[in-house]
Amino acid sequence: MNYNIEKAIPVLEKTPHVLKQLLSGLDEEWVKTNEGGDSWSAYDIVGHLLHGEKTDWIARIKITLSDEENKEYQPFDRFAQFETSKGKTLEQLLDEFTDARANNLEVFKGFNITTADLAKTATHPALGTVTLSNLLSAWVAHDLGHIAQINRVMAKQYKDEVGPWKEYMPILHDRES
Repeated sequence: MNYNIEKAIPVLEKTPHVLKQLLSGLDEEWVKTNEGGDSWSAYDIVGHLLHGEKTDWIARIKITLSDEENKEYQPFDRFAQFETSKGKTLEQLLDEFTDARANNLEVFKGFNITTADLAKTATHPALGTVTLSNLLSAWVAHDLGHIAQINRVMAKQYKDEVGPWKEYMPILHDRES
């Protein structure tokens, strides 16, 4: 599927609501347990999504759309949530994410991005030259990837409890070392 703003916006609009439906009111063991090692819990992932919403997507869209000669993205701290989420409940993170996403989508819609704009480029610090279409597609795929990650992390909490059904549940084998 080629990137299409009208098809992308509904996914971006739904992400906070999907996360609220999935995670609100759950026991902390569901939302604070990870897959072991330095993996992330659902709580960590929501914090990461919120941090990106506050610091990354709109800033990079503005850079790409600008007429500046030097259009370089600032590096994104993929681990900032471990500090920025401290002391917050999951409910607070979900509410902040919902508000930040709604605000960002209003800003995004106000850009009135054209087909020609989608071909504009900027420089990513690790990936090199990227188009606005690449960035906007990544925003949607990033949401969907983290929704899948949250489901995987949660499913693995019952990895040993499902007994013989484990072999029929690919989600329980994803990301195994």
